[in-house]
Amino acid sequence: MNPTTPAPPPMSNGPVSNGPVLNGIGLTKSFGSTRALDAVDIAVAAGESVAVMGPSGSGKSTLLHCLANIERPDSGEVLLAGERIDQLREPHRSELRRTRFGFVFQFGQLLPELPAVENVALPLMLGGMSRREAQQRAAGWFAPLGLTGKEDSRPGELSGGQAQRVALARALVAGAQVVFADEPTGALDQTTGQEVIRLLVEVTKAQNAALVVVTHDQSVARWCDRTVQVRDGRIVRETSSSSSSRDSADAGIGVTR
Repeated sequence: MNPTTPAPPPMSNGPVSNGPVLNGIGLTKSFGSTRALDAVDIAVAAGESVAVMGPSGSGKSTLLHCLANIERPDSGEVLLAGERIDQLREPHRSELRRTRFGFVFQFGQLLPELPAVENVALPLMLGGMSRREAQQRAAGWFAPLGLTGKEDSRPGELSGGQAQRVALARALVAGAQVVFADEPTGALDQTTGQEVIRLLVEVTKAQNAALVVVTHDQSVARWCDRTVQVRDGRIVRETSSSSSSRDSADAGIGVTR
């Protein structure tokens, strides 16, 4: 299987911007007396993957939550395709997270009572698409992600790597412009984790979606185009990944069907 095989075409999701698809400007966030973010600036382009790293309590998860409109920054702005989104009211914030953002979490967070294809179809059905059409669109993601034959499997019947690939399909099925992944390989063994992060980076790039990955694992960060290091609520360093480091990380890794 070629992980970059085109999946079903994404749905239209708003205006096209010539600048970064996602832009955080001067983001500040405090919890009580703790300054979690301190005037952070970050921009992510369409098709670009960015790893966010830092020690526990550095602010990396808070940064992801502010960019994803889960938390409101105390000050600063978040722009999606040139539109300011941090001031939206909750109904619009919820709709934006469902239709223009995708999420992959450490433990997948699939609904255990639903088969895999319905887990993937869920964002479409929540948006008003018919069950039949949503499941047809969802099923189109299974072959490109090495999940052929797993459409009717429930999460408890899937391996950890398979469950994360189902979660990736769910994140992209509605045509997300940005995918946020919070420690997506943290519950997986090293080999499976490398398979998952490679798919995550390659499939989002094929869909021209931006990808923001919070990780503590340098081998995961090497798959991304760029790594930002966060410490004490500030970005202290940015580095670009070289193709040679990705080739090294890729050695011996294949997609397990």
